[in-house]
Amino acid sequence: MAADIAQNIANALMAGSIYGLLAVSLALVFGVLEVPQFAFGAHAMLGAYSVAILASYGYWIPVAAAIVLMAILGVLVQALIFDPLRNAPPATLFIAAFGLLLVLQGMALVLFGPNNHSVAPAIAGGTTILGASITYQRMLVVAAAIIAVLGLNVFLRYTKTGRNIRAVGQSRTGSLVVGLSPRRVGLITMAIGSALAGLAGALLAPIAQVYPTMADTLVIKAFIIIVLAGMGSINGALLGGFIVGLCESFGSAYLSLEFKDAYPVALFILILLVRPQGLYGKVVRVA
Repeated sequence: MAADIAQNIANALMAGSIYGLLAVSLALVFGVLEVPQFAFGAHAMLGAYSVAILASYGYWIPVAAAIVLMAILGVLVQALIFDPLRNAPPATLFIAAFGLLLVLQGMALVLFGPNNHSVAPAIAGGTTILGASITYQRMLVVAAAIIAVLGLNVFLRYTKTGRNIRAVGQSRTGSLVVGLSPRRVGLITMAIGSALAGLAGALLAPIAQVYPTMADTLVIKAFIIIVLAGMGSINGALLGGFIVGLCESFGSAYLSLEFKDAYPVALFILILLVRPQGLYGKVVRVA
């Protein structure tokens, strides 16, 4: 029994770290730009494809390439789509993000085909902790996600650019008064968010199959997480990812595997009934 519980916790941490990292990217962009970036699911998918296609160069070079390429894509998306729509109604932004998701998935289907791709683990083998079997690759996923979020916190709190991002997130008008450029900050924010989404996909590639629609359920769970955490809360998003992972893992083990994707939705409804403002209690908070 103890070993089963430990195994479920280990599985939850691995899944939750991916969910949480993607949710962090969404929370950052929504907290600053108020853009519901559904297309980050496709960015994660393209990050995974970057690792699969460049696998002959090892693992870390493709991961770095995924981060850089998705950051560039984020800048292009912000400049060409979301910045021109910055004064549009929220529904328009939602439609634009969802449309971009479909376009990127369609492009991936044309370029890479419908067949699944596999990526070899960067680190072979594993270990046993408290009866739970854990591969080193999964441990790497959890560690990388935590380090990425900690690094983002340090960047936002202790660098000039990070403080500018937080200032725009708090008040776009106020940032204009003190001489900041919300447009420039928006480009940087979308680039960072897109890069984090690409990292999530790159980390997922060695432990899952890579295909055009692989991130559809991921982005839905990520949006559930940022609502649970409080829209725009970065630290809450990572915590919410682990909570959703625990709910999914234990629900699948002790209730039914068939309803694996339904358990986070049930948790989502329950928390909204009890605490509508989310776990962290603030609606828009960058850090």
